[in-house]
Amino acid sequence: MPLNIPDNLPAVEILQNENIFVMRETRAMHQDIRPLHIVILNLMPLKITTETHLLRMLSNTPLQVEITLIYTKMHITKNTPKEHLDMFYKTFDDIKQH
Repeated sequence: MPLNIPDNLPAVEILQNENIFVMRETRAMHQDIRPLHIVILNLMPLKITTETHLLRMLSNTPLQVEITLIYTKMHITKNTPKEHLDMFYKTFDDIKQH
C-alpha cells in the first residue's frame, strides 16, 4: 500500500525512482481508505536523508500510512533549510488536538 506524504517532499522523487509506491497528499484525499496515522519526530541533523530512509522502511507495509513530520520548536537546525521545516514539518502544538 502507498505512503501518503506531502506533494513536494524531496523523498517522493527518490522513492518513486526506487519503485516504491507513494501517494501524494492531494491524491490521497480522494481515496476512500482510512490510513494508519504515524507521527515522526525527526531529531536527526540531515532531516531530508532521514525522511527518505524512514519512508523507505515504512513503505513495506500492506497498510496505507499517512505520515506527519514534527520537530521541536525550540531547536534551530543547522543542516536543513528552514523553508523545508516550514513546508513539511509541524510542531507538537500544531497536532496535539488530533
